[in-house]
Amino acid sequence: MKILVIGGGGREHALCWKLSKGGSAEKIFCAPGNAGIAGVAECVSISDGDVKGLRDFAVQQKIDLAIVGPELPLTRGAADSFKEAGIKVFGPAAYAAQLEGSKYFAKDFMREMSIPTADFADFAEYEPARAYLEKAAYPLVIKADGLAAGKGVLVTSSKDEAQDFLKSLMLDGAHGGAGARIVVEECLVGEETSILAVCDGRDMVILTPSQDHKRAYDNDEGPNTGGMGAYSPVSIVTPALIETIREQVLQRVADGMKKRGTPFVGVIYAGMMLTAAGPKTLEFNVRFGDPEAQVVLPLIEGDLAQICLAAAEGRLAEAKWEPARRTAMCVVMASGGYPGSYEKGKPINGLEAAGALDDVVVFHAGTAAKDGRIVTAGGRVLGVTGIGANLKEASAKAYEAVRLISWEGERHRTDIGKRDLVRIN
Repeated sequence: MKILVIGGGGREHALCWKLSKGGSAEKIFCAPGNAGIAGVAECVSISDGDVKGLRDFAVQQKIDLAIVGPELPLTRGAADSFKEAGIKVFGPAAYAAQLEGSKYFAKDFMREMSIPTADFADFAEYEPARAYLEKAAYPLVIKADGLAAGKGVLVTSSKDEAQDFLKSLMLDGAHGGAGARIVVEECLVGEETSILAVCDGRDMVILTPSQDHKRAYDNDEGPNTGGMGAYSPVSIVTPALIETIREQVLQRVADGMKKRGTPFVGVIYAGMMLTAAGPKTLEFNVRFGDPEAQVVLPLIEGDLAQICLAAAEGRLAEAKWEPARRTAMCVVMASGGYPGSYEKGKPINGLEAAGALDDVVVFHAGTAAKDGRIVTAGGRVLGVTGIGANLKEASAKAYEAVRLISWEGERHRTDIGKRDLVRIN
């Protein structure tokens, strides 16, 4: 099978790595890829936002299956374009991708489908939003409606901070058009978890639950990021809780999209808050998470290429799955300054030594090859994943590898998985 993976980050490295282990992927292309992906796939210099270029390449190469990694090409209609060209694709149509592409669309969909979520208000003009925040009860959550790389969200108890954030979104254009409309939500209290399910438009298989760490610094302090680490499974997410989320959230997404004439094919990612009143939906993504993919994919027992193909062909019920028997933890190593400004081109040391450790995979997110060296080329540079019989073992392996890797200005969180480690000890 010839496969095209679209994207160039840590998630796509994890996808290509897992696909290469399955046996049925005879050739893997990745567009645009990165320095790490080049070790398991042929990188193609086509931007993940160039939908026409990607489709033309897939037709030329007679690709059997396209797997779309990031959200941007999905919202731009990549899956629709591949289907029109007769290419099988793992990823939802642009209409369904609005579940991630528009916070308002997602909240309105949840309201229609009775999916448990926080109460909300939405605004397309600055002055009504400003007046609402002046009288609102705090704490609350403000979200840019469009895609903002996980950074267009503020959780705050400060009216002044809320007004400043609103101004930055709607007047100053901090996230471009993504902030032209906003959603304001009640602040839910509890513990977060990420539930990912592979769906073929009707049937679905739920992957092992994971927990992301969004804040930049230890103890969940600092600004939101795209994710500083993750682990899977999560001890408090019981089989009974997963079944509740399946019935009240995931199945209602599949049913709602089918009802609207756009069956959902790909990954439904539900970001959940486990509140005292039960699980409530914070957000949807329409693809594998990053860094969740770096812990969930290594735990899949089976051929990922065949699983994705079965979903694309509407026969997921036939796919072979085995429940995960191990635990994985990923520590993101970032450039100094991330999620703000940072320098690129810093030579990375220790990759070979870290990659030689047993049960460790170093996934490249923002890297490039330069003058025979691997250098930094992004904010989140590496995702170092350790795999073990339990979280304590997986954590030890991941941090052992992290200690072997260095570059000027590198930083990472030292407490990934701490909450669960305390619970299970």
